[in-house]
Amino acid sequence: MKYSTIKILPLFLGGILFSQSKQDSLQFRNIADEILVNGTAYENLHQLTKNIGHRLSGSDAYEKATDWAVLKLKEAGADKVWKEEVMVPVWERGKESLQIKDQNGKWKPLRMLSLGNSEGTKGKNVEAEIVFVKNKEDFDKLPDAAIKGKIVFFNYAFNQKFISTGQAYGDAGKYRRSAASWAGKRGAKAVIIRSLSSAFDDVPHTGMMRYDADDTFKIAAVAIGPKSADELEKTLKTQKVIAKLNSNCAMKGEKLSHSVIGEITGNKDKSVIVVGGHLDSWDVGEGAQDDGAGIVQSIEILRAFKKMGLKNNHTIRVVCFANEENGVKGGNKYAENIKKNNENHIFAIETDGGGFTPRGIALVMSPEKRQQVQSWKNLFLPYGVYNFDMQYAGTDIEPMEPLGVPLAELVPDSQRYFDIHHSDEDTFDKVNRRELLLGATTMGQLIYMIDKSW
Repeated sequence: MKYSTIKILPLFLGGILFSQSKQDSLQFRNIADEILVNGTAYENLHQLTKNIGHRLSGSDAYEKATDWAVLKLKEAGADKVWKEEVMVPVWERGKESLQIKDQNGKWKPLRMLSLGNSEGTKGKNVEAEIVFVKNKEDFDKLPDAAIKGKIVFFNYAFNQKFISTGQAYGDAGKYRRSAASWAGKRGAKAVIIRSLSSAFDDVPHTGMMRYDADDTFKIAAVAIGPKSADELEKTLKTQKVIAKLNSNCAMKGEKLSHSVIGEITGNKDKSVIVVGGHLDSWDVGEGAQDDGAGIVQSIEILRAFKKMGLKNNHTIRVVCFANEENGVKGGNKYAENIKKNNENHIFAIETDGGGFTPRGIALVMSPEKRQQVQSWKNLFLPYGVYNFDMQYAGTDIEPMEPLGVPLAELVPDSQRYFDIHHSDEDTFDKVNRRELLLGATTMGQLIYMIDKSW
């Protein structure tokens, strides 16, 4: 019996596609089995957080972390490991304190943290009346006379209506970044903000702020916990409050540091697929979720591919970026170097949302490539990964976007991340082993598909 080619072709292609899907599904299972059963990411994170701890760029602890990362990449089976030079800013916190005095003349200490990159008070007491505003609109309505010589307190709360806590973080972020410049331009002595936290505790959170280029006076900026912020607002509605701030934080120039890079060479060509996170953290807590988790997940993918004997077509490169938290010098330098060296990068993914259960992958790429990745959704569904609609990428890999590199970001469940982000609470005990390894599994599965398809 004869069949026309037109009739046979759809059946033939359908069989190929079914076979490919079945093979990919099996490989997804193999990757998951290897990482979930034999993964070393959790143990590596314990070493990083407990033996080194927090590791701000420019600190001795960060330099120890670079040596640790070199060792772990070699243990994972990288064919090549090296350190990439990068100049990073040096910011030191020093001793700091904040007290308020009520109408009865009693001083009360408040838990606080200076914001990263903020100038301090040079160890001197800055004492002034507190002026409360809820938001930038309220601040703009005040006359200059009401601000000059005062300490301005912004109590803009994390918006609990946003289901995505990242959206709430972005919404409130302008107060951390810019409140000191707003207030300093109008003669304030210092600024206090409510921490960017989704929690209702009294834990202060730090994070980077910045001064505008035309700021004549760089005033000190500090954050207090949500509970203290609400209590202070309540008090200020009925009485005058004096604050006394003393801080020693300051920028100390720049120093030579490094990002750490390891790779397994491509069997087909030298085109590069990047997976990475940032090795630095703030100088509080242990930097476990932000972003120790991302570092050990990235190393885990390299280990798993090597252990499984997967013959990657393209070079798979792990990048442990320097200085994401207060300068992005590592990410910018990496993009600068690949452009200078004319390296072809076909994809880059960062994991910087914590080691929580993976829910999706955000994509920044052409519509055609986005549709292709989204067409693999059914392969990810058995692992609880379903959201491929978001469009953003990690801070460290964003400098590669102008070079035409397709980008992505692992999207873990975000509901608990900003409870501990940039605070003393970001410690190893907040990380669940299985959730951490599932994140590495998701990225490993995606890299497998991109390596074979692009």
